[in-house]
Formats: sequence, structure tokens, C-alpha cells
Amino acid sequence: MDIHNVRREYIKKKLHLKDLNKDPFKQFDQWFKIALDEIKLDPNAMSLATVGKENKPSLRTVLLKYYDKSGFVFFTNYSSRKSIQIEENENVALLFFWVTLERQIIIEGKAKKISKAESLKYFSSRPHGSQLGAWVSQQSSIISSKSILLSKLEEIKRKFKEGKVPLPDFWGGYRVIPERIEFWQGGENRLHDRFLYTKNANNNWEIYRLAP
Repeated sequence: MDIHNVRREYIKKKLHLKDLNKDPFKQFDQWFKIALDEIKLDPNAMSLATVGKENKPSLRTVLLKYYDKSGFVFFTNYSSRKSIQIEENENVALLFFWVTLERQIIIEGKAKKISKAESLKYFSSRPHGSQLGAWVSQQSSIISSKSILLSKLEEIKRKFKEGKVPLPDFWGGYRVIPERIEFWQGGENRLHDRFLYTKNANNNWEIYRLAP
């Protein structure tokens, strides 16, 4: 199928160096708050790219759960494919693509496990059903049918019928510590505005405009 005519112009906004915060975390915070206000569904959805020891890239969508000056945190099963690849190669990339805002943010850095205490704090805030679900699935493993998961869910419900659901030892968070952050604003005639924050030898952030 030829879809070369499926296109549109990006004309909403322009991005200028003078408008950028010198701190990429503050710039991210500005853009993310706008996304929270204007995007109805999953503004915190981000693509996570990993590459394991076989040098074959893998990609999936995960949800950003919180962020600060130390990095960007998501949660997962530590036996999942993404986790195995991260343990083999901690270099990862994140992509936020907000179509209606004509914006992207690309983050490259290293993924590190957060502390058990930090994972427990977030796990305790999850809805009860989500806590149970974390115990049910051996993420990324092959299963014969969904009925296996539903059966395990009933088993887990009985097991933790009384009291709080404990944190599974195979579940927790990763923090992506950025080394490069790019802010992309769609532009007319494909002349997009792209600015890259990267660390210099003194561990300070520098900003460069990139050709589209």
C-alpha cells in the first residue's frame, strides 16, 4: 500500500533557544505539565528502547511514574525481557511523542534499579488490583492461554485475602539517569526545531540546536 500522501504540516508552535530553560529537568517539567493539561489519555506514556547482549534492539511502551533531578522512573517485573536486557546493558533511550502538541522528547541515559524501599513506597500507592496483578504474571514468558493468568489471580486473591499485599521481590523500579535530552518541536516544511542538552567535561549541561 502506497501511503506517501499521508502527511500534514506542523504549524502549532516554534521553539527558540531563548525560550529554553538552562536546566533540562525544568524544561521537561514545563512541557510535561502542558501535556498533563492538554492530553487526555496517557500523557506519561513513553517508549523504552533497550539492547541486550545480542545487540538486538527491543522497544515497548511503559509509563513514567515520577521524575526529578536524579532521573525518570518506571516500574516493571525484574524477570521481563526489558529488565534482562537492562541488566546486560544499562544504556537505554526514552521517547515521549505528544502528537497533538507536535512535540517529542528523547532521553538517552543509563537505567539503574531503585532501592527496595523506594519501590515499596510506590507499590503501596497502587490500586489493590494492580498490586495483585504484579504477583500474577511472569512478564514476557510464553503462556498457553489467558485462563492461566485468571486462575493465578484467584489464587493470589485467596493468598492475600487478609492484610496488605506485599511487594514481590521480582518487581520494582528503574531510574533512567539522562546523559542527553532532546526537545523536538514540529516545524513547517519539515524544518523542525530540535535542541539537545548534553553534559560537558565539567558535568554541566550545554545546549545545541540540531538540524532537522
